[in-house]
Amino acid sequence: MASIFTKIINGEIPCYKIAEDENFFAFLDINPNAKGHTLCVPKSEVDKILDLDESTYMGLMAFSRKIGKALEDAVDCKRVGMTVIGLEVPHVHVHLIPLNSMQDATFQHKVAMAPEEFEDIAKSIRSKIE
Repeated sequence: MASIFTKIINGEIPCYKIAEDENFFAFLDINPNAKGHTLCVPKSEVDKILDLDESTYMGLMAFSRKIGKALEDAVDCKRVGMTVIGLEVPHVHVHLIPLNSMQDATFQHKVAMAPEEFEDIAKSIRSKIE
């Protein structure tokens, strides 16, 4: 059965898309730690990051860096944190989280956002991608 991320990539579930290329897809987390919290995923459905072949792993890191740089330019934050936990969805995903405090990285405090806020932040991030 396809993961929720595969369904998002395939357009079966709507998302606030940031970017995609032939191999990777980025979209806003709908339960964000901070405004702009973005997920970067490979289009191939692999459960664990260390099970990715080296080329896909390195490609995901390069793609995540590009999205992270745009995120850093679009959102007021001290830095963008990156984490890979992968327990909640069995599909590799990199969390890019705007950080102003360590609390933003704990996954214990969430930010409520209206659909319009998601749209605005996604548009802002997309406009900063080089």
